[in-house]
Amino acid sequence: MTTTLYTSDHEWLDIDGDVATVGITDYAQQQLGDVVFVELPKVGRALKKTEAAAVVESVKAASDVYAPISGEVLEVNQAVVDEPALVNSDAAGKAWFFKIKIADKSELGGLMDEAAYKAHTA
Repeated sequence: MTTTLYTSDHEWLDIDGDVATVGITDYAQQQLGDVVFVELPKVGRALKKTEAAAVVESVKAASDVYAPISGEVLEVNQAVVDEPALVNSDAAGKAWFFKIKIADKSELGGLMDEAAYKAHTA
């Protein structure tokens, strides 16, 4: 069973054991507008919590995607690089960005559940 958590910078994480799948929220993609470019971290890269991990460019702006937790990048979603518009059509599903092996589960404590995130974006 997975648990979904959110950051105040509009990233989501699906937690499954010691692996988190990371993407940006539907709210974030709406603010960005049409996404035209996505750059993801390299597999094997060690990320620190809040470090810039990826870049999303839209017709409006470029934005960093921050590592919501520390850990090692296990996998990236090449589909979102090949077809950036997936971010707009399925931000919380097919448009995940990367999977990270969680280095320190205590870092999850500062993240929001869905109700808290909805209140944050209201």
